[in-house]
Amino acid sequence: MNNQVIEISTEEAMTKSQNGSLFIDVREADEVKDLSYDVQNIINIPLSLFEKSINEISKDKDIVLVCRRGGRSFRATELLVQNGFTKVSNMEGGIIKWVENNFPVKKGFN
Repeated sequence: MNNQVIEISTEEAMTKSQNGSLFIDVREADEVKDLSYDVQNIINIPLSLFEKSINEISKDKDIVLVCRRGGRSFRATELLVQNGFTKVSNMEGGIIKWVENNFPVKKGFN
């Protein structure tokens, strides 16, 4: 079994979002409130609560983990891989790179 974290670019993540992948933003709620990814299928599970929430995440979905720069989402991706998730990837560069690419963002999270 492959225990490696797959890292993808913001461009690949955008394509995945358009194809229905679930984005999990692992930033804290106050960070998400200031600026959020504007994609269809996104939930916020802060890294501080992530381990407790793993059982609520479907192993059937294609999942992209995101954060501010890519570090916290990398750790969350590792946790999912260690817990048997196979369709997960970490987006490199986080929302900072997402914004640099002029990909859609919004203020707040709903």
